[in-house]
Amino acid sequence: MTDHPRPPAMSDVAARAGVSHQTVSRVLNDHPSVRPETRDRVLAAIAELGYRRNSAARALVTRRSGAFGVLTTATGHHGPASTLLEVERAAREVGYYVSVAAVDRFESDTLHSALDHFMDQGVEGVAIIAPQVDVAEAVTAFAAPVPTVMVTSGGGRSSADGLVSVGVDQRAGARDLVRHLVGLGHRDIVHLAGPQDWFDARDRLAGWQEECAAAGLDTREPVRCDWSADAGYRAAQQLIADGLPSAILAANDQLALGVLRACWEHGIDVPGRLSVTGFDDEVGAGFYTPPLTTVRQDFAALGRAAVDALVRSLAGEPAADVSLSATVVLRASTAAPH
Repeated sequence: MTDHPRPPAMSDVAARAGVSHQTVSRVLNDHPSVRPETRDRVLAAIAELGYRRNSAARALVTRRSGAFGVLTTATGHHGPASTLLEVERAAREVGYYVSVAAVDRFESDTLHSALDHFMDQGVEGVAIIAPQVDVAEAVTAFAAPVPTVMVTSGGGRSSADGLVSVGVDQRAGARDLVRHLVGLGHRDIVHLAGPQDWFDARDRLAGWQEECAAAGLDTREPVRCDWSADAGYRAAQQLIADGLPSAILAANDQLALGVLRACWEHGIDVPGRLSVTGFDDEVGAGFYTPPLTTVRQDFAALGRAAVDALVRSLAGEPAADVSLSATVVLRASTAAPH
């Protein structure tokens, strides 16, 4: 049986550099009391030996892991995936790394198991990027002993008592889209609504309803969908059969993509006969046929806001809920009705 050599320890670095164990620790923690020549000698020994600090042992001593936990949904949806990337980037900018748990079932035991895993790792804070009702309720019931931020629509409207909430104002974004369509002259605007266990979908539906009411429009029932292009395609097929409106506000860009495919198959001109809008401004939305009018969310700002809330909480500062604005991006998929 072959013996595997043990990885180098801090004592090996100390012996190679001719310094004490405490001096190596001071260099690793960037303590200012170490002389430059001593620091260089220790760093050279670390490089020669290939030493890597034991982060678990360091966490036991310092009670700091230098990590945040991020709980997210195990899907490729544009919003959560983009937010996760930006949270990870923002965390690195302030000296933290992230540990990610992606779950595809939102039962309480599954979520609690993931959160328990984070606690075992000694994470210093948790960001939740799964803007769903069941998730918010389960996280609230867990009562994590570290700062926890819910990344959800609107910021502060997640119903998750005791959690700091950061998000983009989905409701205002939907209202802006309706206002744009009304300004073009549309009076029959149908909404393809996303799944209503998502806060984002609820707020986009509410924004459509509120702005249509403000404009005095008589609205049809919203068409209930999931987030997929297939659902948008099937919804459009049914609307074509039942009688097209003059405009469709889809709850995300994928739904809008399905609508555009159905219109192409039936020879329906967009935007000449039907105006179509999406939501999210996902990568490639500007290259749909025609390019899609949609709502852009600043996911980089969202990631920074989530990390900033965690850092503020760790510093003992009050971390208030944050609501960011969305921006309507006007492209060729909308025009005045004919």
